[in-house]
Amino acid sequence: MSAQEPKPRRPDGKKDDFPWWLAAVLLIGGTLIWRVASDDLYLSILSTLMRGVQLTIFVTLISFFLASLLGLGLALAAGSRWLVIRQGARFYIEVVRGIPIIVLLLYVAFVLAPALVELRNWLGGHIGLDPIRTRNFPLLWRAIIALMIAYSAFISEVFRAGLQSVDEGQIEAAKSLGLSRWHRFRFIVFPQAIRTILPPLGNDFVALVKDSSLVSVLGVADVTQLGKLTAVGNFRYFETYNVVALIYLTLTIGLSLLLRRFEKHLRRREERR
Repeated sequence: MSAQEPKPRRPDGKKDDFPWWLAAVLLIGGTLIWRVASDDLYLSILSTLMRGVQLTIFVTLISFFLASLLGLGLALAAGSRWLVIRQGARFYIEVVRGIPIIVLLLYVAFVLAPALVELRNWLGGHIGLDPIRTRNFPLLWRAIIALMIAYSAFISEVFRAGLQSVDEGQIEAAKSLGLSRWHRFRFIVFPQAIRTILPPLGNDFVALVKDSSLVSVLGVADVTQLGKLTAVGNFRYFETYNVVALIYLTLTIGLSLLLRRFEKHLRRREERR
């Protein structure tokens, strides 16, 4: 009889645990899904809330995309050779990270947005543009700008750590070959840093799915806001918020599992090289 093959181990030498947490989540989620599918009240609530899912996904995707672009710019600015640029980026990152997201959301919506409208009207007055009112600045986009500002500070730290993980010797070798700063970043630094950046960047994306629920304080009709209005209308708070929780759990756990699978795929590719 051949010897039994050892169980696969993680890179740190420990055996992979059976995901009992996932089994528990699937059991609870399956129970809720069965209850929703077999109850007319739950089905009615779900059909109402599904209108907010599309908006939640839209807010998350646009906010994350803009925050990633701004975060990358901040990370590069924090590593600039110019002191003023480095300190300015550091100032932005530390201040924004120290403000609760809901406070930043309210500040952008009711302080920054009116200021931007006044600035636009002042500039437009010099070139013949008609003035606009603050109410012409949609609350949806105020919320997106606030989430972009908030998450750009956290994402910039992810990019900074990834960029600093690249071996300095390779950068020096690229300099000796005469590559410009842009070409060093494009062909040497970023392709290597992205492997370090992707896992925490994915975690921030999942966190943004949950934090997108904060836009409901502005009356934006996402899943949370529609759930609040539905519960107020039918007085079935238990059933309504069960469905709200089920929707967010489906989105976040589904994304987390996809990201873990992607990370394993990247790890296997590295091992084959």
